[in-house]
Amino acid sequence: MAILDFFDKRKKDPNVEMSFIDHLEELRWHLIRSVVAILVGAITIFIFVRQVVDQVIFAPTRSDFISAKWLCSLGKKIGTDALCFSQVKAEFISTQLTEQFISSFTVAFVGGFIVAFPYIFWEFWRFVRPALSPKELKKTRGMIFWVSLLFFLGVAFGYFILTPFMVNFYFTYKLSDQIKIMPTFSDYMENLIYTTVGIGVLFQMPLLVMVLARIGIITGRFLRKYRRHAFVLIIIAAAIITPSTDPFSLTIVTIPLYVLFEASIIIASRINKRQEKEMKEWS
Repeated sequence: MAILDFFDKRKKDPNVEMSFIDHLEELRWHLIRSVVAILVGAITIFIFVRQVVDQVIFAPTRSDFISAKWLCSLGKKIGTDALCFSQVKAEFISTQLTEQFISSFTVAFVGGFIVAFPYIFWEFWRFVRPALSPKELKKTRGMIFWVSLLFFLGVAFGYFILTPFMVNFYFTYKLSDQIKIMPTFSDYMENLIYTTVGIGVLFQMPLLVMVLARIGIITGRFLRKYRRHAFVLIIIAAAIITPSTDPFSLTIVTIPLYVLFEASIIIASRINKRQEKEMKEWS
């Protein structure tokens, strides 16, 4: 079985026998340490949860948000007001007695996960690393840095770009003046989580392609051949990440994801060329 082969490769010392249960025990401790890291971040955020909600969670809903001002300034420089957000009064309601109390834990744990993400991946990498050969380890140098960087870039894109656009669009879009927009705080939090953590995960695409290309599952030629199919899959992924599937939000999410796909093609093609060169040297 593949899983047993993986655990067999994980043996740090070939002279020391480690059973399947021993490997699971080690995995358990990696998971426990990851959970502890999340809890430490969550507890810290929970202590300051009111400030976090006012100054971080609600910041993208305000017209004086840093990225809103920057985009408006950029729009004026290129001669358009399309990038300037309309003045909206974003207010949220709570329809359940326990909603705000439960939401405070949601804010804390999601924030704790984002802050602890590099450590969580480091723990995962410590578990996987013994199964890799010295050659494979050399090729994966800097993995923790790149995974963390792409994750935080995705979170930042969702927080600073997508969320302000999303809030402004929905608070200004009206079918009738008789309809009053009264979203709940939990609804806003759900959208915010999707557009930050979700996009942070999707931004791992180039690294995933790099790994698959190195083990020979996909090639740059394959990705170019199915570029149209990939574009459809990217739109589907964007629709999942953005709970509201309006064309505006889909476009904002689809563009960077497609750029990452094109970057993945370049990465895979370079890896393939390097592998072909090595094959020729060996032959």
